[in-house]
Amino acid sequence: MKAAEYADHDGVALGERVARGEASPEELAGAAAEAIAAVNPALNAVVETYADRIEGPGNSGPGASTLGDGPFRGVPFLVKDMGGHEAGRRCEMGSRLCEGRTSAQDSFYIERVRAAGFNAIGRSNVPEFCIAGTTEGALHGNASTPWRQGYSAGGSSGGSAAAVAAGLVPVAGGSDIAGSMRIPASLCGCLGLLPSRGRVSCGPADSEQGYGMNQSFVQTRSVRDLAAALDWIGVPMPGDPFVIAQPERPFSEAMARPPGPLRVAYWKRPLLSGAEVHPETAAAVEETARSLEGLGHAVEEAAPAYDADAGLEILKALWFVGYDKGIDALAQAAGRSLGPDTLEPATRSIYAAAKAMDPLALMEGLAGRGEMARMLGRFFADYDVWLTPTTAQPPEPWGRYGQDREGLSADAYLRLTEEPVQFCLPYNVAGCPAISLPLAQTRDGLPIGIQLGAAHGHEARLLALAALLQAERPWAGRRPLLHAGTSSA
Repeated sequence: MKAAEYADHDGVALGERVARGEASPEELAGAAAEAIAAVNPALNAVVETYADRIEGPGNSGPGASTLGDGPFRGVPFLVKDMGGHEAGRRCEMGSRLCEGRTSAQDSFYIERVRAAGFNAIGRSNVPEFCIAGTTEGALHGNASTPWRQGYSAGGSSGGSAAAVAAGLVPVAGGSDIAGSMRIPASLCGCLGLLPSRGRVSCGPADSEQGYGMNQSFVQTRSVRDLAAALDWIGVPMPGDPFVIAQPERPFSEAMARPPGPLRVAYWKRPLLSGAEVHPETAAAVEETARSLEGLGHAVEEAAPAYDADAGLEILKALWFVGYDKGIDALAQAAGRSLGPDTLEPATRSIYAAAKAMDPLALMEGLAGRGEMARMLGRFFADYDVWLTPTTAQPPEPWGRYGQDREGLSADAYLRLTEEPVQFCLPYNVAGCPAISLPLAQTRDGLPIGIQLGAAHGHEARLLALAALLQAERPWAGRRPLLHAGTSSA
């Protein structure tokens, strides 16, 4: 199978071809390697490939095992260079401080990825410690959205999203503590789903990463890939401290069932004081609202009583209290000192701010998280779905949001980077699911992501609605400039 043919298929379709004997895992891995060789030099989405997984997928190498029997058997997959660790593989977290670092054990997440049948063939680019909403960094360089070279792929799962949108792999791993799967999905023109708190296990080494704000999952080009992946990855690990209620039927079945008339609230104005929403983004939200109305749903303009500035304070408390201790431990393990040669400027500012934080801020953050979860819960008692932009702005050129910015305090940097992604954080704080769909484009061809959110535990509702929108406003025919299936790649 050649790269151009391979890039035309989603993960479920490729898995079906393997199941029917029309393709082998080795052929798929070879096509992925061909696609990466052709496109990645301009994209910089992939920072390492695993030769043993390409030449003989699943049968050799550190942490390897026989491919699982799930629907994605033999389908190439990229691991995010932060979460979803594999024993014996590098996990440098996008930082020079951790250059050469390897993981000691498999995460339960990666065990489920393998059970689904995926063949992890490499590692995707991330910003340093996945802090930024853009994938720009000193260790591996900047990842570009495949729609325009030199423009941000988003972050922190930017390498994964760019690789998926460009046809290098149909599915790639990500994690999301403040929008980190949905932001790059929006800026690269693919799909990203934040599952409900507790849907995807953080075990065995971590418990409730970011005090429940973070979930690992995947980015895809089709709704059915998201649904099938959630069926296999959204499985509790024995001993998890909290286990979410399991779905009545597989997500793959639920997404195929029309959700019935829904109460949809939409919002296209800023949430964060002093921030802006790009006019074409606002227009895309309005157009999506009208599409949902035409599909028989009750639609009105409304928003919860969400204080975006308070949300930033909660993020800071739950993410950065003790953050300095983690950096110190990594430095000690690596035998390296902290400074300009190992940490980027914004990271050093956050490290310094974390050292100065009162540990009691953690308790205030947890209390704020509870208040915000109940606030959003009250909103979802009145509405089934909240429709907003995913990002307030389309892709922007590299340089504005990277962690190489000098002279900014931690507060100033967080505020700057939150402005374009202000619609994502409420779901991480409240633990509710949200999905970004590639439903629109600017007049000059850049992707616009549209976000749908729902109450905790209602991923099936979002997937079913996303499937309707995919049929109503299909995006599969759109191809970015940098793509494995085009001669321009």
